Amino acid sequence: MPIEKTPENAYKRALYHGCGYSSSDLEKPMIAIANSYNSMNPGHVHLKKIEDLIVKSILNAGGTPMVFNTIAICDGIANNGNNSKYALPSREIIAASVELQVNAHGFDGLVCIASCDKIIPG
Repeated sequence: MPIEKTPENAYKRALYHGCGYSSSDLEKPMIAIANSYNSMNPGHVHLKKIEDLIVKSILNAGGTPMVFNTIAICDGIANNGNNSKYALPSREIIAASVELQVNAHGFDGLVCIASCDKIIPG
């Protein structure tokens, strides 16, 4: 939700200003973008381009986009021996981390960007 200019919110606003957000940005609906983009998973290397389009769309709609990333394990890469045991449990980590980030920051909306069958359920 927009962050009001009150003494109680001064520290929060200062932190966002330190990230490059303007006062007018903080008066608009804040929309989180959770992205599983990374450069080491072939199913996710294209997601940065999608993120860029979503950021532009949120700005055009009058919101303030705020991007964060989550883990994205590729079970095709981690598919042998002890490595294979991490893909499925990562779903819970993904779900928990997105929920924590969104709730802790009090976003007005959320867009999730993901691909692959191990990431989307998270």
